[in-house]
Amino acid sequence: MAEIKALLDEFGVIFDANKILPSDELKVKFIGALSELEDNNAHKTRQFPKTRLHKVVGVKQTIYRGGIDKISGWRLHVQYVDRQLHLKDIIDGQLHDDVVRVIQSKKDRYF
Repeated sequence: MAEIKALLDEFGVIFDANKILPSDELKVKFIGALSELEDNNAHKTRQFPKTRLHKVVGVKQTIYRGGIDKISGWRLHVQYVDRQLHLKDIIDGQLHDDVVRVIQSKKDRYF
């Protein structure tokens, strides 16, 4: 049985995603991305084929981002805190290139 990594959502990212994702297909892909992030084995091997999780460059905090869908550009931001993964934000496909500006605009979410 797969080990589950704790995934915390103190900012209601899952609720927001259900409201703002434009299609049912993206909502299903979002659930798939969450399942990959909860898979502890993916974190041990650092292999994330669905989300392509990687560290954000250009900010002081250690923030990671992963894709919900490569074509649409929708992204998730997460941070590791006390060996737990915290969902921080869902980013619209139109804004994903301005990652540093998006993080700075919501700096109260990031440690």
